[in-house]
Amino acid sequence: MRLTTRGRFAVTAMADIAMHRGTDPVTLGEISARQKISVSYLEQLFGKMRRRGLVESVRGPGGGYRLARETAQIAVADIILAVDEPIDATQCRGKENCRDDQKCITHDLWAKLNAHVLNYLAAMTLEQLVEDQMAKKDRVSPLQSMQKTMLARELGPVPSQAI
Repeated sequence: MRLTTRGRFAVTAMADIAMHRGTDPVTLGEISARQKISVSYLEQLFGKMRRRGLVESVRGPGGGYRLARETAQIAVADIILAVDEPIDATQCRGKENCRDDQKCITHDLWAKLNAHVLNYLAAMTLEQLVEDQMAKKDRVSPLQSMQKTMLARELGPVPSQAI
C-alpha cells in the first residue's frame, strides 16, 4: 500500500482548514505557513478538491477556501480520491494482469487489503480527524501536570496585589 505525498498533503490541508475555519475563508498562504506545504502544490490540490465539491473558493480581498460541506460529511477517502490518489496495493491496479497477463497468487490478498483500507478511510470523517487532533492538543501529559502542581505548591498563594 502506498500513499503518496499528494494524498497526505490533501488530507493535511483539509484538516488545517477544518481546524482554522471561522467566518473568513482560509488562504493557501496560511495553510502553507502552518503545514510547510508549498503554495503551488496546494493550488494543484485545491483545484481538484474544488472540482469534486469538497471546498469552495472565495475570490477577492479576504478570499481563500472554505469547506463546501460539513466536516462530518467529508470522509478522508473522499479527499484522497479527489486528488486522484489511488488506494491500491495491487501491482496491477486491480486489472488482474499482475504476472504475465494473469492474476498473481497474492492478488486477492492485496485486493482485500485495498477494501479494508478504503472502508477505514471512508468511515473516518474530517470531523473525527479534527476532534482527535484537538483532543491531543488539549491533553497535558502526566509529567507536565505533576510539574505544574509542584510549582504551584512551592510558590504558594499569589497575593492579591500581584494580580
